[in-house]
Order: sequence, then C-alpha cells, then structure tokens
Amino acid sequence: MLQGIELINCAKASAKQGIIVAAQNCGYAENIGLFIENLNKACQEIGVNISELNDLITDQQVAQENRKIIEISPIQPTSYN
Repeated sequence: MLQGIELINCAKASAKQGIIVAAQNCGYAENIGLFIENLNKACQEIGVNISELNDLITDQQVAQENRKIIEISPIQPTSYN
C-alpha cells in the first residue's frame, strides 16, 4: 500500500478512472475506506485539502487531455489530363 506523496501521485494519475480503480492501483485492493483515509492524511501533510478524488485532477491534466492532435500531411500532386 502506497502512502505519502507516492499515494497522492498514484491517486492523481488514476483519479479519472474512479475511486475503485485508484484504490486498486495504489495497492488498497477493495479497502476503499483505508485508501480515502490515507489519501486525506497524505494530502493534509503537504497542506492540500481535498473533498473528493477529482480534486486531485489539475487544470493542466484536463488541458492535455482536451488537446486535439491535428495531422498535417503534404498536398499530393494531382495529374491533370
């Protein structure tokens, strides 16, 4: 089970997938209560208050996911008859 900053980083990376997946990814299996308790404690230790898992998702993460990739390819020459 992760704790401290490692727990925060793992939870942040998994936040969009939901609390169950985040807890599993952080080594808490089905123990959601302990996951939430330890996550809140870890956040308080670094001065961050969260009320839900989604509070860990930063604007930067949202912007990166919303960024569209535009592929530009060279214009193919056409033959005129």
